[in-house]
Amino acid sequence: MIKTRKLRVFALIMILCGSWGCRDVAVPKPKGYFRIDLPEKKYVAFNDSTGKTSIPLIFEYPAYGRISMSRENPQEPGWFNIEFPPYRAKIYFTYKDVKGDLSELIEQTYTLNVKNHIAKADAIDEQVISNPVSNVYGILFDLKGNTATSVQFYVTDSLKHYLRGSLYFASEPNADSLSPVIDFFRADIIPDRDA
Repeated sequence: MIKTRKLRVFALIMILCGSWGCRDVAVPKPKGYFRIDLPEKKYVAFNDSTGKTSIPLIFEYPAYGRISMSRENPQEPGWFNIEFPPYRAKIYFTYKDVKGDLSELIEQTYTLNVKNHIAKADAIDEQVISNPVSNVYGILFDLKGNTATSVQFYVTDSLKHYLRGSLYFASEPNADSLSPVIDFFRADIIPDRDA
């Protein structure tokens, strides 16, 4: 009688486990990230004809960004930023007059900006920028992996003007979570206006 009762309890447990999935192994859920809402692409013109900013350039920048003069190097003319506060992102720019030193400026950009991130980068892709109609040439550096900056570039007319820039986020580098925002701002840096 006791054996029959134990057998019935054991059979009941087996039936319940079979129907409720006792054999399933618990697997932790992957870490999730917040959804990032990105604004519509719109651009505004920058043209400092008054000379207040020491930026002798005419360009378009995103309407959802704001231009600020560099607080990191206020005495040096030509240092400015485009800030994107909701995304904790900033593109740091340095403008230089070309005075027969173009190769040194390019080498300085590579040494100071790109080479310092090689140790952390999984890969570095280079995209040549060539616009003969506007006489603008340069290179866009795409740094893959958890680097402090994912997009860097320089552009020049080879005679008078040289501009370099770097996109940074005020957060821990995480290529997976920042990927949509990095792609969004990369399109602002080198827009594909033909699409």
